Amino acid sequence: MPRCLLITFDAFATLFHPRRPIPELYASVARSHGLNDASITPATLQSAFKTAYKAESKAYPNYGRDLVLRGEYGGPKQWWTAVIKSTFANALNQPDLQLPGGMVERLIETFASREGYSLYEDVEPCFDELIKYKVHQSEFDCVVTGAVSNSDDRVSAVLRSLGLSVGRTRADEDRSSTLLPGFEVTVSEDSTDRGLQPNDIDMVITSYEAGQEKPNQLIFDVAARQADRLLSAEKSTKYDLNDIEWTRIHVGDDFAKDYQGATNAGWRAILLDRERTFTDT
Repeated sequence: MPRCLLITFDAFATLFHPRRPIPELYASVARSHGLNDASITPATLQSAFKTAYKAESKAYPNYGRDLVLRGEYGGPKQWWTAVIKSTFANALNQPDLQLPGGMVERLIETFASREGYSLYEDVEPCFDELIKYKVHQSEFDCVVTGAVSNSDDRVSAVLRSLGLSVGRTRADEDRSSTLLPGFEVTVSEDSTDRGLQPNDIDMVITSYEAGQEKPNQLIFDVAARQADRLLSAEKSTKYDLNDIEWTRIHVGDDFAKDYQGATNAGWRAILLDRERTFTDT
C-alpha cells in the first residue's frame, strides 16, 4: 500500500508575524495620509482595534462567508474595511469619522505583503529541508505540504511576498474558492491543479474558502481532500488513490485551534509554542 505524508502549517504566528506591532503600522499609515490627531497612538489603536475586530467577528463570522454565498455581503474586503474604519472611529470617539481617501486600501495592501509581515527565522531553513526531504526521503511515496489558516485569502500572497513558493491548490467547499469574492485574483487556468510541483507550500486552505475555522474538523477534512486532489492531478501517479495510507500532521501555535483541532480530526499535531506559553515552571 502506498504511503503518503501530508504536513500542514498554521500561518499567522507560526510561519510569519507582523513586521512591526499592528497598532504602530496603523498609526504610521494614518500619519502618512494626514491623520495626525494626538489621539492616534499605538496604545489607543490597540484597544480600538481589538474592540472593532471582536465586534466584526461576532457580526460577520469568517468574513461573512455565509452571507457572501447568498449574495448579501462583500467578503473580506468589506469586512476589513469595516474593522479599519471602526478602529479609528473608536480611537477618536468619532462614530461618523470619514477616513482620508486611499487610507483603507493602503492598510489592506500593507497586510497582504512583506510590508506588513516577516517570516520567523526558522521558516526558510525548515522549508529548505522539507524540499530536500520530498526529493530524497524513502519513507513515503509522496509528500504534500500546506498551510491551513483561520484567515482570508491574502495568506498565499503574503507567503509568496516573503519568498516562499506556493502552489495553486485552494479550498473548494460549497463553491470554488475562485468564485468567492476575496483578495486573490485568479483565472481559470491558474485555479487548475497541476499536480505536485517543487513548491515550499503545495496548497493553501483558508477558513474563508473552506467554510469553517479551526478547530472545526471541516477545514482539516478539506485539506485532506485537496491533498488527494493534488495527487489525482499528478501525471506520474501510478497507484490507486483510494488505497493510500496517509500520515497527516499539522503544526501550529494555538493549543485549541491547531493542536486539539488537528487531533480531533484524526491527525497528528505539533504545538509550536513560540511564546513559551506552556513552558514548565
